[in-house]
Amino acid sequence: MVRVVSHHSNELPAILSDSGLSRADRAAHLNALKMNCYLLTGLMDAFEMETCKNSLEVDPGRKNRKNHAKTSGSLWEEEREPLLRLLTQLLQLDLCQLWGGLKVEEEFVSLMTGSCYRILENPSIGLQRYRVTREAVTHLLAVALVHCDHMFSATLKITQMLQHFEHVAPVFAQAVSLWAKEYGLKSLVGELLREIGQKCLQDLTREASGVKGYATFISELAEQIPALVLSNMSVLLPHLDEEVLLLPKGCKGNRNHDISCLVVTVWLSLSDVREQDTAYSCENYMMRNAVLAAMAEVLVQVLNGDQLEEAARGTRDKFLDILQAHVCDVHSFVRSRVLQLFTRIVQRKALPLTQFQSVVSLAVGRLKDKSVIVVKNAIQLLAAFLSNNPFSSKLSFADLDEPLKKEVQKLKEMRDRSRPIAVAPVVAPEEEWEAMLPEVRAATQQLFQPLEEGEEEVLEIEETVERTVERITELLKKLNYKSAARLTQKALCQFQGKEPFIGPGEENEEAAILGVLKRLYTGSCPGENSEDPPHDNSSDEVEEVVQEERPQTELVKQEMLVQYLQDAYNFSVKITEAMNLISKMMYENSVSVVQEAIEFFVTVSQFGVPQALLGVRRMLPLIWSKEPGIKEAVLNAYRQLYLSPSEDSERAKAQALVHSLSLIMVDASLGTIQCLEEIISEFVQKDEIKPAVTQLLWEQFTEKSPCSSLERRAAVMLLGMMARGKPEIIGSNLDILVTTGLSEKACEDYRLPQEVCNVISKLASNPKPALEKNSAPFRLLQNHMLFGCLSETVSKGFAQPSSHWIPFMEAAVTLIYQLAEGAEEICADILHVCSQQALEKLQEADEQKADAGDSPHRVSDSAGSLPTFLLLHLVSLVGQVALQQVAYLEVSVSAELRRRRILKEEKTKKQSDTSTKKQRVQSTETTMEEELGLVGATADDTEAELIRSICETELLDGKHLFSAFVPLVLKICNNPGLYSDSALSAAAALTLGKLCMISSEFCDSHLRLLFTMMEKSTLPGVRSNLIIAAGDLAIRFPNLVEPWTSHLYARLRDPCPSVRQTAGLVMTHLILKDMVKVKGQVSEMAALLIDPEEAIVGVAQNFFGELANKGNAVYNLLPDIISHLSDPNSGIEEESFHTIMRHLFSYITKDKQTESLVEKLCQRFRTASTERQYRDLSHCLALLPVSDRGLHKLQDNYDCFADKLQDPAVYNCFQTVLARFRRAGIKPETKALAEELEQKLSASHNRGLDSTETCQDGSQTPMPRPAKQKPIRSSRRQPLSPANTDDDFITPPSRTLRNQKRAQKRPARKKATITFSSDEENDSEDELSAELREEETPTKTTPITRSSARRLR
Repeated sequence: MVRVVSHHSNELPAILSDSGLSRADRAAHLNALKMNCYLLTGLMDAFEMETCKNSLEVDPGRKNRKNHAKTSGSLWEEEREPLLRLLTQLLQLDLCQLWGGLKVEEEFVSLMTGSCYRILENPSIGLQRYRVTREAVTHLLAVALVHCDHMFSATLKITQMLQHFEHVAPVFAQAVSLWAKEYGLKSLVGELLREIGQKCLQDLTREASGVKGYATFISELAEQIPALVLSNMSVLLPHLDEEVLLLPKGCKGNRNHDISCLVVTVWLSLSDVREQDTAYSCENYMMRNAVLAAMAEVLVQVLNGDQLEEAARGTRDKFLDILQAHVCDVHSFVRSRVLQLFTRIVQRKALPLTQFQSVVSLAVGRLKDKSVIVVKNAIQLLAAFLSNNPFSSKLSFADLDEPLKKEVQKLKEMRDRSRPIAVAPVVAPEEEWEAMLPEVRAATQQLFQPLEEGEEEVLEIEETVERTVERITELLKKLNYKSAARLTQKALCQFQGKEPFIGPGEENEEAAILGVLKRLYTGSCPGENSEDPPHDNSSDEVEEVVQEERPQTELVKQEMLVQYLQDAYNFSVKITEAMNLISKMMYENSVSVVQEAIEFFVTVSQFGVPQALLGVRRMLPLIWSKEPGIKEAVLNAYRQLYLSPSEDSERAKAQALVHSLSLIMVDASLGTIQCLEEIISEFVQKDEIKPAVTQLLWEQFTEKSPCSSLERRAAVMLLGMMARGKPEIIGSNLDILVTTGLSEKACEDYRLPQEVCNVISKLASNPKPALEKNSAPFRLLQNHMLFGCLSETVSKGFAQPSSHWIPFMEAAVTLIYQLAEGAEEICADILHVCSQQALEKLQEADEQKADAGDSPHRVSDSAGSLPTFLLLHLVSLVGQVALQQVAYLEVSVSAELRRRRILKEEKTKKQSDTSTKKQRVQSTETTMEEELGLVGATADDTEAELIRSICETELLDGKHLFSAFVPLVLKICNNPGLYSDSALSAAAALTLGKLCMISSEFCDSHLRLLFTMMEKSTLPGVRSNLIIAAGDLAIRFPNLVEPWTSHLYARLRDPCPSVRQTAGLVMTHLILKDMVKVKGQVSEMAALLIDPEEAIVGVAQNFFGELANKGNAVYNLLPDIISHLSDPNSGIEEESFHTIMRHLFSYITKDKQTESLVEKLCQRFRTASTERQYRDLSHCLALLPVSDRGLHKLQDNYDCFADKLQDPAVYNCFQTVLARFRRAGIKPETKALAEELEQKLSASHNRGLDSTETCQDGSQTPMPRPAKQKPIRSSRRQPLSPANTDDDFITPPSRTLRNQKRAQKRPARKKATITFSSDEENDSEDELSAELREEETPTKTTPITRSSARRLR
């Protein structure tokens, strides 16, 4: 068939050119052509349908798929492209001759082109391997359009295929672009876009595939021929319906209002964006995205540049206004797409400078959008603005403020200079003279009248003509005409014949005076400028014009400079505002948003914005994220910021890196330093930090490279961070650290030796890999010079008042216990030396009793006096040594005992392997306990009991050194009035807690004192330290601290913010580690969610976030929290209660939890007693996403709250529940239930209102009185007073004791009281003490297992 058609096609040119062709022959050839083409196209369609069918078949096993495709489709694919070329060749002939000179029949053209459309229906036609086929189809259709008038049919067919086949949109976009460029078929573009634009929007919503096809076609076409799309853009605008914009009600429906007003109103509604995704807007968003994308392509490719005409510039501004308006579209996908389009526009530098501020403001506003994808694209847009900003590479608004003020002042001065002096219209001097002539003539005539006495003496003639002329002119300007005329009269007499005083004579003296005055006033005196050369008026005018234009040009330049600086300043302010918002997004749940926020701060840092450092620090904790993508993003951010400096040499790069990292550590918290250490150790392990950096840090530490003390400390800290990745950095240079960092200069500033101790401690925390699993831990000999230097430095600084000595001492003692053999002996020597120094000071004070009494910096009693700092140092040293001794025994000694036991067991096992078979059998019989794992467990218990007995019986007995200091610590704690120094009291309280960590017996006997101080101390530092100590004691001795748990919760209401924050952190750790039983008192943690301090709110949010990860913990606690917080006595206002509940209910995500809570909350209405509780419970119900089952629960428990619906607030909350239920998508079977419940709600509400009105009209039916509520003075919870009565503080009895009391019905004991010395005037030793009686101590409670504590340790 192909050969037949080809042969016929080759003969047709000669036949068509034959002018003598008869009608019969022409009809024969026409019929032959039709039949041949019909058969050929029919075969083509059949083969194409078979190919499509085979391509759609799915081979489950994917076996022989390749061979099957090759046998069935390859032959046709090879023949398809030559056939299309043949048909193209055929259509290029002048076939009109066969139809008698008329146009080719439409049926024949449709027959030829139908095969092309059939081929394009194949879903795989868009693949790269069919590129030649697509080109052949495109050329065939182009020939049909040009030669056969196929325009109308092609328009309809393309439109239909776009609606039904999504895959053809890119193919047709490329084809239409080719037809418009190479074949001049530009009108086809308009026809297609007009056809799409006329599509009914409601019809499009029913076919999502059609919408998607049209949208893809418009977007692809705009990318390839944007100029033609621009000329036809008006037909697409109906798809940008303004109803989908979030506008005020007055603007909706008005399609002809000014687009700038549209942008303004949209911007005003940014803060109230709500997702109103109706069925129409949801489906039609794709068309809006396509039209907006087409506008963006036009802006980028056509309406770009400064050389645009006025009309083009207006079109560009309208398009930009439309794009800005749709930043507030109701659909999140449209808002996101517009932000992406603006990102492309900014990157291509197609956004005019005048639009920068408005688009940046819109992007900043979208940072608050509730859609994650919108926020992500808003961050990307702001980053693009930064990278492509036209202002400066440094965008610090603080640096821009000063130049802006300077240039504004300069502009103001230039405007003042260019402003004309007289605003009134200029009047010629001759005209002024004519106006004043009558008054001057009258004044002159008075000269010839009799004069008053003394008037002539007032006006004396000047010595020279020039002085006289100046005087007369001045009098005329002051309107003193009479004096001017008299002076002129005298001048005519004295200067007769001299210019300008030349008159005609005495007979006309009045005319002479007037003539002189006129010449002087108008400046037309002939002798005044007689010596000046003649002037060319035209040259004067040109010079004046040039002089006027020059200031105007400079003024315009200055105005442009001021505008540029103002735009840069505004841009910097907006970026700073965006940074504050984006920095809070680093801890969102969306990984993509967090990654974009991190990348944004990397970009901001490169532009020198000072606030960027805060964001860089804020991303540091994300290094601990469990999401690998976030952790890698943080590493990449710091890699870009610090490991890729722009300097050339390795030395310069190292200096830049060290300087940048040092800036981060300035005023950094301990948590920030730990995060930075993790990042640097990662870099060191990957060998990304060059040796030049390490070399520079050692030079700064040893002062070989000049640096400040702050940089020197930073160098030591950085070395310690690097040592965590490679411990040999410190191990090989230990001697340098000791000799340089702990030298005699250490006493000048203890912060450097403190950091040196922290760095050396990395050797203990990061030991070298052991060759054997049970090898000995890394420790240094007792006589190592490190410990000698540490002992000497600590002892020397003990007697010197320094605020940095205590942190250094703590680091030194910790290091000794970590690395030293015989650490307890070294620390005992330090304690002995320091105590000796204190005794010597005390002896010196006894010898100078005369000066000891009134010193404010001394602590005095009957025994003598000591400087406060000495006592503070001594108490702190005792507490630190005691704590480290306990840790040494529990961790190091216990691990060493276990290691030696394992080595011994392994040695015994090896010996048993060499024994005889009989002995092995006997050994097997005797080691059954070992096989069951009991020997190791028994040995562990034995070792633990040994350590416990040492702590209980030896460390605090009379023979040990600690026992000598216990009375001193207790005396300071028991006498806050005598020892009133805040630092000393805080240190003594902390030391008491550390001593309690040693022995359970000592802890049990002093817990009452500890909690009494925590409750009644007026010093926030004391209360904070004791909360921390109590938290540690709750982990070490949980059974002893359990009765005092309520006092720990009470500190959450402390009046001091720092104490509340400390209490929140401690309770967070205890609750999450299951060391404190979570009871109803956890509502105190919930109340921290409304604390005025942002840091405390963050602690509470972190607590509930972690608690929500522990199964149903938050769900189980919610009912109790609601009961406690809705109680009028709780001090929580209603609005604050709503804030707390909104946060807590965000953790309720399971349907079963929601249904159960609905039922529980409904049941709580029965026990509620106040209107406030009704409102609170209904508000909680409104926060729950009620499902079908939840609605049934409401219906089943309707009687619980029916009588409460007369309260409008309660009724509105239930209406909110139903409205949310409907928005979630109501099912037909539950629609009737929802309507029935709504009718019942309305009936109960109206019945309540009717009864209220009846009571108000005078009915005898008494109205129920609302329950009285306690007045709440403020939204803040009432803090516990530090001066509580002694009766409020009772030793909490255990549960066992309470049960015994109930059984035996014993009367309650009298409450014990405690008196602080600060409340008494007498300072005697008996009244200053707070000795505890045996019956006042808490009894033993139900044991709490310590398995979790061991596991956590």
